Amino acid sequence: MNSAGTRNYAIVTAAYWGFTLTDGALRMLVLLHFFRLGYSPFTLALLFLLYEAAGIGANLIGGWLATRFGIARMLAVGLATQISGFLLLSAVSPDWGAALSVLWVVLAQGVCGVAKDLTKTASKSAIKLTAGEASGRLFKWVAFFTGSKNAMKGLGFFLGGFLLEVLGFRGALWAMAAALALVLAGVLLSLPPLMGKARASKSARELFAKNRGVNILAGARVFLFGARDVWFVVGLPVFLYAAGWSFTMVGGFLALWTIGYGVVQALAPALVRRSADGLSAEVPAARAWSFALTLVPAGLALAMLAGAPRPDLYVPLGLCVFGLLFAVNSSVHSYLVLAYAGSEKAAEDVGFYYAANAAGRFAGTALSGLLFLLGGLPACLIGAALMLAACWALTRALPVARGAVLARTA
Repeated sequence: MNSAGTRNYAIVTAAYWGFTLTDGALRMLVLLHFFRLGYSPFTLALLFLLYEAAGIGANLIGGWLATRFGIARMLAVGLATQISGFLLLSAVSPDWGAALSVLWVVLAQGVCGVAKDLTKTASKSAIKLTAGEASGRLFKWVAFFTGSKNAMKGLGFFLGGFLLEVLGFRGALWAMAAALALVLAGVLLSLPPLMGKARASKSARELFAKNRGVNILAGARVFLFGARDVWFVVGLPVFLYAAGWSFTMVGGFLALWTIGYGVVQALAPALVRRSADGLSAEVPAARAWSFALTLVPAGLALAMLAGAPRPDLYVPLGLCVFGLLFAVNSSVHSYLVLAYAGSEKAAEDVGFYYAANAAGRFAGTALSGLLFLLGGLPACLIGAALMLAACWALTRALPVARGAVLARTA
């Protein structure tokens, strides 16, 4: 592996760390600030819906643009878009009515959602480019990137609360915009602008003509991330708060859960048996880990419905087990999509895959508020179990032989 590839991987990873730190802080800023203003949990979930929905289109378009204009340029566009979203959000005034404030925040969050997924698609496509074809190095680099990114998001939850206390809502957003401007300058000065540029698809038909492996994995990703957010976004925080946890305790638990999840993601290559061809051991691992994950929310839901005492204790512990299994699942999926992706249009394949990821987050976010209203946290956990069962069923159809991967659907 040449030093230029390692250098570019390090630069992209550092830039994405900076982005993810502020993105995690943004989520906590919005939750804490508007919770303090008296917004209901369901309204808080609505504030994030456009953020998640915007990612679906942003990933598809971002993958095409990164192929057409270069990965480094799209990384810079994502960072600049996030800065714009922060500044737009900082314009919210306490004198505005509730309807106008919600609309403004939803729109600003939509801008930040576009930024997140443009940046993610560009960054993860860069890993395929810099790691080359060696499956061992690719898995390790993907695992470290995704794990460290999620640890940064957890730190961002802490940062958001700290900045809100010290600088206030508007001051915190301005400070984060200034920090990202420095990251943007570093990207522009240090990465080759045409890195990853290739022949982009010339039609929507060509853009959506993914190989069988990418298509099936994208479907599994929808259900995997929907299963997380269906309890993570609204259900668990509201349940713990109603059980007597303080808001600081709830935010701290979610932050520590995310950091631990990131650490396990980074260690995933040590937990998954490797193969020389990059698929024959990794695909069965994806099937086994997804099946094990399905059992956790199903067991927690059954315990709650049976009236087992102290759910405020065993539910968080059970979801820590969920986080460990989920982290390995997510890391294996993130590796597999790059293993399945074509080298020439890796950014387009990654963008398509993360559009599915965004669709899962959107569905999970919407269902989290709805299911909690209908049946509390048990309903959210049942929804998660059903989604994970669908994820497991799809992983059983993933191709193991390289020859079965190569054909692209028309």
